[in-house]
Amino acid sequence: MYDVIIIGAGPAGISASLYTQRANLKTLIIYKKTEISALEKANEVSNYYGFEKGIKGKELYGKGIKQAVNLGVEILEEEVTNIKQEGNQFKVETLKNKFDSKTVILATGNKRNKPNIKGIELFEGKGISYCAICDGFFFKNKNVAIIGNGDYAISETMDLQNIVKSITILTNGQEMPEYRAENVDIVKKEIDEVIGEKRVEKIKFKDNSIIKVDGIFVAQGVAGSTEFARKVGAKIQNDKIVVNDAMETNIKGLYACGDCTGGLYQISKAVYEGTKAGLQVINYLMSF
Repeated sequence: MYDVIIIGAGPAGISASLYTQRANLKTLIIYKKTEISALEKANEVSNYYGFEKGIKGKELYGKGIKQAVNLGVEILEEEVTNIKQEGNQFKVETLKNKFDSKTVILATGNKRNKPNIKGIELFEGKGISYCAICDGFFFKNKNVAIIGNGDYAISETMDLQNIVKSITILTNGQEMPEYRAENVDIVKKEIDEVIGEKRVEKIKFKDNSIIKVDGIFVAQGVAGSTEFARKVGAKIQNDKIVVNDAMETNIKGLYACGDCTGGLYQISKAVYEGTKAGLQVINYLMSF
């Protein structure tokens, strides 16, 4: 059992871990390197305290992780696919492992995993969903599609398998790890558009072929903080996680910090919010 699991190893997540670890809380950071972060893309960071000649974003990112490791923070490089709340605790899952924690801090940044496919935005809430656990019930015994090609898409498939009639994983022209399951097909063709009248009805591919579906679940790329927040019922507004001044969500024991909360997209802001989240976790756990 961990005292806190932090999802994300950027400035917000690392900053939170420095405080929780120094308070002798059992701390685990889980992150997955599947794409270059916004910080790593910065050729030079010259507006952050302490570097008189600036520093490359990639170097600063690496130094942060090393700092946490040197302090004794456990760090695991796996993709988190699911978070569940069980009583006053949380279960954090990857495809390989399951971890229990008293608290969770979401700090994966502000990912935009919405595919650029005609009709996606038009049918949001009308057959398009971004959370299998949240909306799977509404598609009981229906035929659905999942857009994605990684661990996140496989995890969403597993959550839907005992609910829906059939699942078609649409990789949209991308390759994906080998995966076989009953009532699950994989189609690798590029998607052209989503078609329907009042709700999703069909998916048209670039080769003009069409399949009929009752709903589509978007699980493209790696799940971000907002996807995890949805899974446990945290409040989201304008694709940002709603938090109070102490970085608490409306779910007790669940915190969010950094770009996923909106506002300024600056390293200093992420560090500040990570600090607040870490300190609040300490206060929260000390109250028991």
